[in-house]
Amino acid sequence: MMNIIDINKRIKQRPPFQMIEKVLELEPNVSARGIKNVSINEPYFLGHFPDTPIMPGVLIIESCAQLSSLVMEEKTEEDSIYVLLKVDNFKFIKPVIPGDTLDITVTKTKVIGPLTSFQAIVRVRDTIYAKGEMTFTPVAKESIYGGNQ
Repeated sequence: MMNIIDINKRIKQRPPFQMIEKVLELEPNVSARGIKNVSINEPYFLGHFPDTPIMPGVLIIESCAQLSSLVMEEKTEEDSIYVLLKVDNFKFIKPVIPGDTLDITVTKTKVIGPLTSFQAIVRVRDTIYAKGEMTFTPVAKESIYGGNQ
């Protein structure tokens, strides 16, 4: 199990963009189960939607991606980061609203060369709210910012 302090040692995201608040289970390089508590105080609810707040689907995917990053080996090149390359077959079955607790499970499904894929399932109170697949790849930081400044 990992608390927020442990998580902060491993992921780069920080509030208001840090989505994973607790890790209940972690089998390195295989799978993880984590928690995201959805609060009305989150900034995106100001505009999505003011009278009917719903968590944006892209942020549900981001929650899954952040949990996946904890599963991947800690060893990456100092000058590279894992980035989300592809999202497949993500389905949003029920809307996520303030007060919900996302119980997220991610499982590594395959590694092909530099590509690592995960299956994600998002539950609220034992009901599946979203599910899909994600693929990541390491990218040199220099290729993102090098020469474009």
